Amino acid sequence: MLIDLSYMIQDGMPVYPGDEETVLVQSKHIEQDYYNNHQLSINMHAGTHIDGPMHLTHSKKYLNEYPLDTFIAEGCLLDVSKETSIDYKEEYENLIQPKHIVVLYTGHSRFNGQSSYFTDYPVLTLAFAELLVRKQVKMIGLDTPSPDKYPFEVHKHLFQNEILIIENLANVDQLLNAKSFEIIALPLYIRADSSIARVIARVK
Repeated sequence: MLIDLSYMIQDGMPVYPGDEETVLVQSKHIEQDYYNNHQLSINMHAGTHIDGPMHLTHSKKYLNEYPLDTFIAEGCLLDVSKETSIDYKEEYENLIQPKHIVVLYTGHSRFNGQSSYFTDYPVLTLAFAELLVRKQVKMIGLDTPSPDKYPFEVHKHLFQNEILIIENLANVDQLLNAKSFEIIALPLYIRADSSIARVIARVK
């Protein structure tokens, strides 16, 4: 079974405060132009997307330079829906394995489309980030707009250790009863710091 963990890209979709708005328009119409076409203007952090280290560090490595196997891995779901600060727990030592893509279910996606979605989200502690680094996971996926807030120490700690961040996941609750699943999180093949992405889970 496949579960789509992505938000649909559409005109005027919610974006992080201060980022450029998404504009999606039909630029050609079959009745007048004899074919249909659409034009998209989007920043790489709109909707479901993958942050690369260049986003908040002095890294010179574009997201397209990461090998494809970075974006596909066995998934690990942690239900942290009752927590406002996601901290280290000893039980995570056995749940998280090397090269996993760790997905957090916070339940915060229910606020998507509201202003509070971008201001009142739960955050990761540095202790939790250090666990991810020690476990050498490939990526961390969140149903929130960010793993932390200014000055973005968690972002930077993960980036300095080559861990990518998937933000704005949808439908993560559909993984709560999955015994095992694979995450396929493919960014555009784009020379940029980060990229919008189609993220799916293949439930086994």
